[in-house]
Amino acid sequence: MSIRWITGGAVALLAAAVVVPGPLRAERGTGGPAVQAAQGPDEALVKKARAIHEKVITLDTHNDINPTDFTPERNYTQRLDTQVNLPKMLEGGLDASFFIVYVGQGPLTPEGYDNAYKQAVAKFEAVHRLTEQIAPDKIELALTAADVRRIHAKGRKAALIGVENGYPLGDDEKVALARVNDFYDRGARYMSLAHNGHSQLSDSNTGEREGWKWNGLSPLGKSVIAEMNRAGIMLDVSHPSKESMMQAVALSKAPIIASHSAVRALADVSRNMDDEQLLALKKNGGVIQVVAFNSYVRTDSPERKQALEALAKEFGLPPGTPLGGRGGRGGRGSAGAGAAGASAPAAAAAGAAGPGVQAGTGGGPQGGGRANPLASLSDDKRAELQTKLAGLDAKYPPPARATVKDFVDHIDYAVKKIGIDHVGISSDFDGGGGIDGWNGADETFNVTLELVRRGYTEDEIGKIWSGNLLRVMDDVQRLAARK
Repeated sequence: MSIRWITGGAVALLAAAVVVPGPLRAERGTGGPAVQAAQGPDEALVKKARAIHEKVITLDTHNDINPTDFTPERNYTQRLDTQVNLPKMLEGGLDASFFIVYVGQGPLTPEGYDNAYKQAVAKFEAVHRLTEQIAPDKIELALTAADVRRIHAKGRKAALIGVENGYPLGDDEKVALARVNDFYDRGARYMSLAHNGHSQLSDSNTGEREGWKWNGLSPLGKSVIAEMNRAGIMLDVSHPSKESMMQAVALSKAPIIASHSAVRALADVSRNMDDEQLLALKKNGGVIQVVAFNSYVRTDSPERKQALEALAKEFGLPPGTPLGGRGGRGGRGSAGAGAAGASAPAAAAAGAAGPGVQAGTGGGPQGGGRANPLASLSDDKRAELQTKLAGLDAKYPPPARATVKDFVDHIDYAVKKIGIDHVGISSDFDGGGGIDGWNGADETFNVTLELVRRGYTEDEIGKIWSGNLLRVMDDVQRLAARK
């Protein structure tokens, strides 16, 4: 996942879309309700894209979950209001998904670690319920790249597990290393060492505005990387700081991944990877899974950012407090999109996912997000802030919502910078991700269509959708000392 710092004003008009003639669903699905057509794809182009979409394994490396959606009464066999579930995966032709064991950063105390571990276990168990009890005939748990290929060949969906934030490992080295192996046994095949806020293992990207704790990795974090190499778990560097990432590249004996990041040269936010990081990733043999997260694909102008920061300071709010916004689904675990014209500060204080607010980041009792500082403002102060925010929007308009075209611009940049073998795809669905044209698993075909429009071949699209990530997964497990 990512934290949901979403900036912008009123929601822009959706990008133009057309319904392509002919069925939008093949046996395993080839498109959502509408196929995005910024330039009006002709029938031959769509036919070619559908044929490729049918052949390649489409794998999304970052989809958040809430355990309450994995019960006998409510689960992913139903068309829930989640961005990812089995009906939507079928409609859009999404073959494989990394479901995420996310725990928000909390206090670095014994009680905090214990609570975090319990949250993590609840999410592991949720994925196992889906694949073993609820829908074993529709979706299977994949533990290796070979499993993904085998499951796909059978015509079923593949579930994989990634861990977002090493916080649940705790700060006792013996316990932490044992939990690395515990997580492997539960199915974890990648893990990041931090989320938003520094952990006991690593600095977070949020240190760019909050300052640093470790100046990269902690001593325990370095030990955990070595244990992950031994166990066969891919190291994810999407949320940790740049310095942490660069140290991890130097330490890791196996390729690493960025499970859900975009390109900083195109959108200057701390969650994205700059050219130096991209080149280090290439040298390491790893892969960046470019993320379709609106505010990481298109971001505010420098002038707007500066004005928002000044406004937050004026009202005594900490750096990074989300003020203006346009949302996809608002925040991690949120079911609704932000509504245009609503009062962002008022909605934030009420805990709602209004436009531009950081919605809840935990998805219910298994959450772990941070309190919204806007809630500390009085009603009068929130009203005053909203008025000033409206004036700021008028002077420095927010960017339009990102489209599939904008998203593939990031893929293009990464491919040109580091090569086709080091680029993949992720969405961060149900954790704040989503763009116009790919706002749910049911619209997955639109990404393939845009790649075909750009001239990517079937082989190249296969690499981007899954081949590169599965190659890294194979390499990591091949290099693991654990048998």
